[in-house]
Amino acid sequence: MAKTKYILPVKAGDRLELTVETQGSSGDGICRHEGYTLFVPQGLPGDRVMAEVIKVTPRFGVAQVVELLQPSADRVEAPCPVFAECGGCRLQDLKYEKQMQFKVRVVADALKHIGKIPPPEAIHTLPAERAYHYRNKGSFAVALNSAKLEIGFYKQGTHAVVDSDQCDILLEPINAAKEWIRGLLEKHRVLIYDEKKHKGFLRGMLIRHSEATGETLIGFITTKGRFPKGFVADIRDAEFLEKFHITGVVQNLNEQDTNVILGEKNRLLAGENRFTEKLGDLTFSLSLASFFQVNTFQTEKLYDVLGNWTASSKGKILDAYCGSGGISLWLAKSGKEVIGIEEFPDAVKDAEESARLNGIESSEFLQGTVEQHLDRFTQKDAIGTVIVDPPRKGCSESVIQSILKIHPDQIVYVSCNPATLARDLSRLSEYYDIKDICVADMFPQTQHVETAVLLER
Repeated sequence: MAKTKYILPVKAGDRLELTVETQGSSGDGICRHEGYTLFVPQGLPGDRVMAEVIKVTPRFGVAQVVELLQPSADRVEAPCPVFAECGGCRLQDLKYEKQMQFKVRVVADALKHIGKIPPPEAIHTLPAERAYHYRNKGSFAVALNSAKLEIGFYKQGTHAVVDSDQCDILLEPINAAKEWIRGLLEKHRVLIYDEKKHKGFLRGMLIRHSEATGETLIGFITTKGRFPKGFVADIRDAEFLEKFHITGVVQNLNEQDTNVILGEKNRLLAGENRFTEKLGDLTFSLSLASFFQVNTFQTEKLYDVLGNWTASSKGKILDAYCGSGGISLWLAKSGKEVIGIEEFPDAVKDAEESARLNGIESSEFLQGTVEQHLDRFTQKDAIGTVIVDPPRKGCSESVIQSILKIHPDQIVYVSCNPATLARDLSRLSEYYDIKDICVADMFPQTQHVETAVLLER
């Protein structure tokens, strides 16, 4: 007997009156029409909207809001003038307490549906005391549009630059430095890279700033070539350097046709390729490409949680994916013996320099992939705790197996991706019990979630 063909209840171009029921992990609103799921970008739970269907698939569709008929009780006015275009801060129009509830639900849903793990009765949270002006790094795209220089962020799902003189989640000195640089780029008519034609010079900018030290490091991402002499002279001008407390200006060369932001070669234009950041009483020496948490205020809270979890740990602590040594040095400052593993050489150099600056002698850093180094350790090495803070793709199967071979008393998993976190926890939970879960809001106003999980053998 032939299988009955399912006829979709909607088609592209249909206009429907819908009530947003919940939110997906992307932050998009979710509606149902005759049992069919529709994602509605910028829709919030409780919104009543008139929406036009713009995409259909056998499993779901996408509809854009044409008119907001009745706003959700949890909706607030987004302060950013380009909020609707940019898409970077997907939750800016949602009350902050509801943002935290959303993030906890995303983690719980991932555990349940992906990891097949019953969520604990309580997931404790670290809400942000500072919901705006917290981000210590700005990565800006640049473009030339009808002879107008645009500097900002890519519009969601595109490579069209949304120009803005202000981003409300960045530390204010980053916005100010960026606008000063805009004037210099226009003054000296610096050639802007055309992504479609793969021609031009300036591809983007990276500005890092520490509120604790006041220092700023500036990076220009370019293709092969040099800036105009006048531009370099202005960049080296004492007024510019002193005004923004700039420790260095770096030209990073990236000639590849790629979405990867930074290339491997740097050319120093002024000062040095580093600045200092502080976490609590620790000082960190960071270069342009070094990984460091973008929200130092929340990072201290999160690291305190990790410190409490590992306080009674016996034996060494192994910190995989250690970046510039943030977690490693935070735990080693109490005298614990910590071994960090990091793939990128510059990050390892930064971690070692930061250990020296803080007089910490109980830390060691190994350069190479986690897969390369983790397999060296066994149960005989007396590793009491293994900490993993992997990229969004999570841990490979070989990393999971190496951890199990080490047989630590504790595993601490720090994750920026609830989906891969849940997947990896499902593999580890055969041998370890989940004892605590903490959702730390490192990225207020956005849909991004940072989670830390304590597992015990």
